[in-house]
Amino acid sequence: MARADTLARARELDRPELAYLVRFPAADGMTDMELTWAELARDTEWVTERLREHGLAAGQRALLTTSGFEGFWGHAVIGALRTLKVTYGIAEAMGWDHRRTSVFHRELAPHAVIGLSAETLEGLAGGADIGELFRSTSVVLARPAAVPLLRGAGVPAALISAVGPALALECPERAGAHVNAAEWRVGERDGQLSVAAGEGRVSPLSETPLGIAGRVVTGRCACGSENPRVLLAEANWPHSSRS
Repeated sequence: MARADTLARARELDRPELAYLVRFPAADGMTDMELTWAELARDTEWVTERLREHGLAAGQRALLTTSGFEGFWGHAVIGALRTLKVTYGIAEAMGWDHRRTSVFHRELAPHAVIGLSAETLEGLAGGADIGELFRSTSVVLARPAAVPLLRGAGVPAALISAVGPALALECPERAGAHVNAAEWRVGERDGQLSVAAGEGRVSPLSETPLGIAGRVVTGRCACGSENPRVLLAEANWPHSSRS
């Protein structure tokens, strides 16, 4: 039986509803919740639209840096890149794999780099100027601690970050990272963020303090979205947008 036949047959089999067991740090310790395939499909659709807003399109190339335990949002980003027909490479987000990021960046000449970490930048800085390395990259979506490092080097990075089990992704306006209001409720108390699952999520999650310093902005963004935005202290908010 050919591989294509095997895969076609496998797609006909019943699949469990559960896709991932998401474990995330909260203010009171690690918290678990389930992620279904249907929820992952909706998350992927949302990420696809956010990446499309950044100009990602068929025929372009992207570099994603992520870790295996981040599959709950990494899978959504990969699915979005596939939907957009963007060729991608993957490097580990831990600093020890910074050379792979460097090689992929040189060989792929990507339109977008997604998920850059401060640890990766620290490794890269030992042998290159990170400003020169990423300034010509059209779209750089970086983790909170990496954003000020990149912006300080003249790279107009936007933010991508897990907020508990949710994903926050900044639009080209760079006025805070959007969270999908159809799936999650984000809140703020005493300068600390919290998250709760929306009614459509199978696994219940009441308001859960995350121990993440930041604030929530509501109302229409300049990009037109009504989704709330999170401003993370680790990303050195506030900073001027579109600089």
